[in-house]
Amino acid sequence: MLGTSLKSGVAFIALLAAAPLFAQTPADESEGVTDIVVTAQRRAEKLQDVPISISAFSSDQLRAQGVSSALEIGQFVPNLVAQNNTGLGSANAYYLRGLGNTETIPTFDPPVGTYIDDVFMSRQNANNLNLFDVERVEVLRGPQGTLFGRNTTGGAINVILREPGKEYGGYVEAGFGRYNKMLVRASVDVPLAPTFSVKISGYAQKDDGYVKNVTTGETLNDDTGWGARIGLRGELSPDITWNASYAHIAANGENILNFACNPVVPTQCNGRYATTGLRIGQNGSQFAGLAVPIQGRKANFQLGNFTDTDLVTSKLDWNIGKATLTAITGFVYQSQRYALDFYDGRSGPTLTQPFPAVLGFPRGGFTIINDGKSDQFSQEVKVTGTLGDKLIDYVAGVYYIKENVKTDFADVFANTLTLGDRVLKNTTEAIAGYVQADVNLGMLKLTAGIRYTDEIKTISFSDNRPACAVAVPATTCLFDQNFFVPANGVTVLTNQPIPLRQQAKVWTPRVAINLKPTDDILLFVSATKGFKSGGWNARGYTPSGVLPFGPEKVWSYEAGIKAELFDRKLRANISVYRMDVTDLQTLSGIVNPTTGAISFVTRNFADYRNTGVEAEFTLVPMRGLNLFANFGYSNDKYLLQANAPAFDQYGIQSVAGQLAACQAALAAGKVAGGPNVPATQPSIAACAAGIVTAQGTLASPVRTPDWTIALGGNYRAELGNGMSLVPSIAASYRSDQQVATSNLTIYTGGITGTNGTFTYNPNSGTPVIGSFSKAAWLVNAGLALNGMDDRWQLSVQCTNCFDKAYVQSALVNTTYLNPPMSWQIRARYNFR
Repeated sequence: MLGTSLKSGVAFIALLAAAPLFAQTPADESEGVTDIVVTAQRRAEKLQDVPISISAFSSDQLRAQGVSSALEIGQFVPNLVAQNNTGLGSANAYYLRGLGNTETIPTFDPPVGTYIDDVFMSRQNANNLNLFDVERVEVLRGPQGTLFGRNTTGGAINVILREPGKEYGGYVEAGFGRYNKMLVRASVDVPLAPTFSVKISGYAQKDDGYVKNVTTGETLNDDTGWGARIGLRGELSPDITWNASYAHIAANGENILNFACNPVVPTQCNGRYATTGLRIGQNGSQFAGLAVPIQGRKANFQLGNFTDTDLVTSKLDWNIGKATLTAITGFVYQSQRYALDFYDGRSGPTLTQPFPAVLGFPRGGFTIINDGKSDQFSQEVKVTGTLGDKLIDYVAGVYYIKENVKTDFADVFANTLTLGDRVLKNTTEAIAGYVQADVNLGMLKLTAGIRYTDEIKTISFSDNRPACAVAVPATTCLFDQNFFVPANGVTVLTNQPIPLRQQAKVWTPRVAINLKPTDDILLFVSATKGFKSGGWNARGYTPSGVLPFGPEKVWSYEAGIKAELFDRKLRANISVYRMDVTDLQTLSGIVNPTTGAISFVTRNFADYRNTGVEAEFTLVPMRGLNLFANFGYSNDKYLLQANAPAFDQYGIQSVAGQLAACQAALAAGKVAGGPNVPATQPSIAACAAGIVTAQGTLASPVRTPDWTIALGGNYRAELGNGMSLVPSIAASYRSDQQVATSNLTIYTGGITGTNGTFTYNPNSGTPVIGSFSKAAWLVNAGLALNGMDDRWQLSVQCTNCFDKAYVQSALVNTTYLNPPMSWQIRARYNFR
């Protein structure tokens, strides 16, 4: 869903995607593909020498095609799905090899870690900004628990920013595009001394948005913001180098629910439409007059999402003989304010009416109001070096992180009902130590590493509702002393306390064998463990709904080949893998065995397995022509935990028990998605909930299409006098996928059951709305005219050039579409 926390470094990652994930452009194209130096093993190595599945993109690649948003990174990396989060246009959710998370409330952690200059970014709620000053991007596929630590069960995205140059120079760029989009970027390197340089860079952008609100007349889903960065580089001595930077980023971006056809006039299908009555802006009084008033400054929020981030990074390198000691310091402060309507100012979709009547509720159909801030400090000290005349290469270090978050948030339902209003404070503190060594035995290299992590998380609640502001508040009020699940005599025999503190102590090893029979071929096999932090379902309205879930753990087994063939004209990197995940953190349903009532939480309900193949090909058949073809295939499924009890200590029904209850309800003739009448067992509420489908089977995992494909390239045509013309094209494909955990989709065709007669059905027919996302191709293209020595450039680019609309996410059966076609014209001047 959504939540609070990060944005800055993540901002830059977003940016990373704002550029081209295409074939590499060699320094001398006649020599074939170029080398890229990566730090995937926490030391500088050539991409082709690293026994890890990596997609790496240099700064030249990132700029060559001008990809417009971080979302597009998912179009070019095998088995990576990137989607804008529901509501939050500033937030992207990444699913890599099937592991991802769309929940951004700060008691959840993403399984794809983001690093900016080796500083870990805890949150994913503001990682879709503009791009400037990126040196390279590395997408590490598969768990990275040994060298990168927790929250990398799916992989890691490592963004390296450009250091200040030793010579004066820079660039300025301006652009204009669809929806009146205006963009300005600039950067300058200023050497203040032979050993000290400064880089100053920034950007600003604004557009009108692409969604027409037919209720208020406003335009929604704009992408407005600005950012500035100052970088420092100093050679403090012949052996000591210091790099540091400070960045501030402000962003306003939404992903408001919208439709390809006007809900008021369904035949009008020439744009994107919304009908919410919640108006845009930072301050107003739309939430005044509620029977249960909203407390705090968030009561004056209007429709919108506003984030501010400060990011400080520092890296000090000290060469000591055959070793380098590195100190990496990071600090992130972020604030986020939003009010977002997830029901488009009306009621939610049902089997009777998948497109409810337009009501234009001025407070929204289901609105979440959020006022949050967080600060994060991290410190790492590592040493890299060699032993025994390069017999052993090693990296070892210690790592510490502390995060403090405060979130003041409320939920308003059906324009009048305050479901909850509370303040959540949560902290994370972790310390880790790691070591990894490579033993070089000629063509053979043996790798072994291990990491130990000790992590502590805490939460604390206070309830803002006036009825709870009494000396002895009701046990349903969200205060720490109320955190227990009361006995019900059936599944909970005694009151069960809900822990407000969790601690995890985890070892995450890695072993690998590398064989390099020639300079151009690398063969490798590896086994790696990773883990993702536990947390709490902090969106509950009562203490008994704020239930904990434990860490997610994964073992990944991988084999691959990296090869450069035909005089380095072709690069082919291919890998096969199997991932076994235990205690997968899965959004699932709580079923009350007496009433059949259901609510949604994240718990460790199931295990997970994903087996797949990934291949990346880069071809430079002739000077100036760069082609690429990337493929990903995955076959995944949930696995039920053996011997799981019917109910846990909190009264939560196991998935096996839920499946049995659902199948019994279906056998009794009830229709999933309809009311539970008569209100007797078996309960139809067990169907189409959590990871149980409307058909009473285990659901397909979300956002894991069987196939991901990317094809394209560019050609540099020399025009004479140092000028060139560069056309480029990239097409990406993903097969059918599900985007909601229960896979519930509403189809055409009526159905009758023992619990009612419905106009639509949850089983088969033509999809109307819901979880199913049909296979889709997307095409991006560009044309750039470069001046002499590339001093200037004029370019025109389009993304989603054929305006393909497809379902990228779903929330309670409302579906969110990908952005429409966009184009932009840019002019750039490089000076030195």
